[in-house]
Amino acid sequence: MQFADKNILASLVEGSPYPIYLIMGDELRIAVANKATLSAWGRDSSVIGMRFEDALPELAEQPFKALLKKVMDTGEPYYAVNDKAELLIAGKIVTSFYTFSYQPVMDISGTRIGVVCYATEVTELVNAINANKQLTENEVTSNHSLARINGELLVTNEKLAATNEELVESYHQLQTSESRFRSLIQQAPFAICVIRASDLVVTEVNDRYLELVGKDRFQLDGKIIWEGVPEAAQYYAPLMQRVIKTNVSYTAKEAEITLIRKGIPEQLFIDFVYEPVVDHNGSVTAIMVIGIDVSQKVNARKAIEEIEERIRLAIQAADIGVYEMRYSTGQLTTSERFDEIFGLKKVDRETLLTYYHPEDKHLSDQAHEEARLTGNFFYEARILPPNSPMKWVRFQARIFFDAENTPERVIGTAIDITEYRALQQQKDDFISIASHELKTPITTLKASFQMMERMKNNINPLTFPKLIEQSSRSINKITDLVDDLLNVSKMNQGEVPLRKDWFAVIEMLDKCCSHVRESGTHQLIITGDKAISIFADQHRIDQVVVNLVNNAVKYAPNTDKIYLDISIEKEFVKISVHDNGPGISADKIPYLFERYYRADEIGSQVSGLGLGLYICSDIVQRHGGRIGVESTVGSGSNFWFTIPIEV
Repeated sequence: MQFADKNILASLVEGSPYPIYLIMGDELRIAVANKATLSAWGRDSSVIGMRFEDALPELAEQPFKALLKKVMDTGEPYYAVNDKAELLIAGKIVTSFYTFSYQPVMDISGTRIGVVCYATEVTELVNAINANKQLTENEVTSNHSLARINGELLVTNEKLAATNEELVESYHQLQTSESRFRSLIQQAPFAICVIRASDLVVTEVNDRYLELVGKDRFQLDGKIIWEGVPEAAQYYAPLMQRVIKTNVSYTAKEAEITLIRKGIPEQLFIDFVYEPVVDHNGSVTAIMVIGIDVSQKVNARKAIEEIEERIRLAIQAADIGVYEMRYSTGQLTTSERFDEIFGLKKVDRETLLTYYHPEDKHLSDQAHEEARLTGNFFYEARILPPNSPMKWVRFQARIFFDAENTPERVIGTAIDITEYRALQQQKDDFISIASHELKTPITTLKASFQMMERMKNNINPLTFPKLIEQSSRSINKITDLVDDLLNVSKMNQGEVPLRKDWFAVIEMLDKCCSHVRESGTHQLIITGDKAISIFADQHRIDQVVVNLVNNAVKYAPNTDKIYLDISIEKEFVKISVHDNGPGISADKIPYLFERYYRADEIGSQVSGLGLGLYICSDIVQRHGGRIGVESTVGSGSNFWFTIPIEV
């Protein structure tokens, strides 16, 4: 070989996909930690040189420090299989499982100077084993499959444990003699191949690598690597050249590759590393390839994932319908809840689609077509069940493909989201109403600021204080509204509390609608009984009056007088707002107080964002009063409402 064995040794440790680290001295300081170790810890190289307990404080309540100390003190190795470790990674405690050993390290004189750890992460294996225990009686057939898979995983786990022991033995051999390096490569429990960088000739290859690629030794040893494994050259030759050129290792996890093994094409999943080996000048002299066949693990995981998906969907909450469909027949296997949602039983897909809303029938085919690329689909559609009102249903599913990547079956859920859709509409209504309620005091505040802006260089000592007072009242109204809006739960239930108190109606009318008075376009004329007081929420009643006056201004722009009248009808105070505008046709009046119904400037009503009268009606009704309108086309309109004089 044309490079120093110690470089190979260092690269072997550093490039190993398994965590390896060395603890030195009585203080248990970290002397060596390869990339796999730092990645498992969630740390960088700054921990090297630190005490073990300082570098990994989250392990203080876990047994690892004590175990290291015991091995250091007694010289007795420690082995663990599928042991749990909780590490702080990216700010979160992450639970992982490892099979590992702690081995004492001796100097030339035989004195213990440290402890070396060889570890293999087996989290996926442990999770897979645990997953097997969660299968329900409804998946008896799947239990047999999982039992078989569990057995295979246990065998794999035992092999990994054996691999760890072989790594320990190999590492001790390297410590005692570098001359045994070639023997270490041959005895390594994973595939190793050393390739000279200058001409890509294989200089060292162990039996496990030959077994991995399915070749005999004479086909690789001393040959150009891509002559021995031509089926991998198209994709992996450029990657190897990049490692040689950049001196940056390349790592692949569960890489899918087809190899010609003993003359037969086989699909494998491999974890491997292309690790550059450099000389003292920093030049890449060789590439060390380390590989592990993880096909069994990947295939077992995929099988478990499919079973877990079926179980997860089957144990959803009772209001989620579950179904399975075979593409070859279109036949559906459905749960009771699915049948309840659709009001149907034992139908195929084509029959089911006939109950979709006509505008939504295309969504199913569209979702299935897109899922051919992604493997999953999600959509919401309206259905028309027999003898039931229309429903909104959310469909979510996963498609399973056969070996030829053809859709074979789909497993999914159907959820009745009719109520959810209604709640979404209520939320949108709430936002619209909130915005409308805020608009009135903001309009008044804006008018006050505009007046103050005009007189800033020539302040009117009589008007200016009134504008300040009006602005303050508007801000107080806005504050009250914001307080109400923050009370979301009560607003959603229509239970915003009324803040009632006694107040004089004439004072409220005199102070309201200042923006109209100050604009000068309309005159507000107050008539009737001006001595009346009522027990009500003054802020809310002010809102009603301002809204009615604003409507009169908007829909009667060609009149200059608006009349506000106060009267008593039995135990109620009646407040009326009258204009001489174009009036409202009789067929429109019944809809005026409905949500989103509004009038345009010529007096006709159109569907839109009319919330003002809807809000007025709600406020009046919550006071125990009534609201209405009398109007004749060409003779103006008279909007009125009543409020109980006292509780």
